[in-house]
Amino acid sequence: MSVRIDETDRKILAELQRDAGQSLDEIAKAVGSSKTPVWNRIRKLREAGVIGQTTVVLDAEALGFEACFFVLIRTSEHDADWQGKFLSALRARPEVQEAHRLAGDIDYILKVRVQNARAYDDFYQALISEVRIFNVTALLSMEEIKSTTMLPLAG
Repeated sequence: MSVRIDETDRKILAELQRDAGQSLDEIAKAVGSSKTPVWNRIRKLREAGVIGQTTVVLDAEALGFEACFFVLIRTSEHDADWQGKFLSALRARPEVQEAHRLAGDIDYILKVRVQNARAYDDFYQALISEVRIFNVTALLSMEEIKSTTMLPLAG
């Protein structure tokens, strides 16, 4: 389903990105509209797939997940069977916050959030016991400088 996004839709989306927990009244006021049209636009954007899952952002460190690793994976296998097993293994692991297939020398990059280095090693050992991987390089993030899920919606 294709949907046209106008300036009011962009304003609504920007407000939802900023704080999806605000009321319809607050969003309507911020975008200069009334509640019913805003609700109809949000519903239309959801149905079109522009708005996905609504969730909250948790503070990983406050919950004891103090280590963030970026894991670079090179594989010598590219057949559908290997890829299916690999993707299933990644999806089954809650430590994997992001996984991307790349162009270039590295085949995949993962963002893995764990309590500490020992927990990362447990993750690593479990992953390589399920799927054969040619080369793995783990990079520990020393400091998160910026992290956002917000898209730049300026029209």
